[in-house]
Amino acid sequence: MQARYFAESAYLGKAYCGWQKQPGQISVQSVIEGALQTILGQETEITGCGRTDSGVHAKQYFFHFDFPGSFPDGFLRRINKFLPPDIAIRRIIPVADDAHARFHATHRAYEYHLTMHKDPFSQETAYFYPYALRPDFKKLQEAATLLLDYQEFFPFCKTNTDVKTMECNLVRSEWKQSGDEQELVFHIAANRFLRGMVRLIVGMCVNVATSKLDLESVKIALDKQIRLEKSWSVPPEGLFLTDIRYPFILL
Repeated sequence: MQARYFAESAYLGKAYCGWQKQPGQISVQSVIEGALQTILGQETEITGCGRTDSGVHAKQYFFHFDFPGSFPDGFLRRINKFLPPDIAIRRIIPVADDAHARFHATHRAYEYHLTMHKDPFSQETAYFYPYALRPDFKKLQEAATLLLDYQEFFPFCKTNTDVKTMECNLVRSEWKQSGDEQELVFHIAANRFLRGMVRLIVGMCVNVATSKLDLESVKIALDKQIRLEKSWSVPPEGLFLTDIRYPFILL
């Protein structure tokens, strides 16, 4: 008899085309499915809590799958040994047969890491900002805070995206900085996100903070739900999916 399980995982996205399987490319999903097939002895399809783009990371990511019978001894240890070093599965959680990793998530949170220091050891996990004109932190915060006044985010959705609604319920949008002001982290949380939304928002904030875009133009774009004249999707390496929540899974 089939039973449904959620798996909590994490991955460094540098080597992958993103979460979702793509023809002729290596994805996080395809690598995990291959590992499950090897350990469980049968083809196992998994469904993720959402897409992440090429090069984007996840500190916490849930997927679900169905499996009959009992797991082999030491299953978690064995599959982590088989998976590459940049993917980890932290726990397996039995859930109801109709539980869905994508549709039943009620909260999603991201971080975007931006650094003014050129550091060879963080080049895969933070975006090095190489320009002489540094972002004004007050303006960064003003741009981020503005978003909390809105529920629709067409200006921050990639083109050619097939979605029924642009509505997202944002509950957090703010910047934090380190003591030396050389490390900036953007925090954003909502019930859902549009395709490419976070990287476009970060790009908007930085453009506002460097006077390449004025805040009034952002307000107009949000009020009218139109594209920004100057739109920038920042590089993927600084972006992390950090927190996914479900009503039936305890933290």
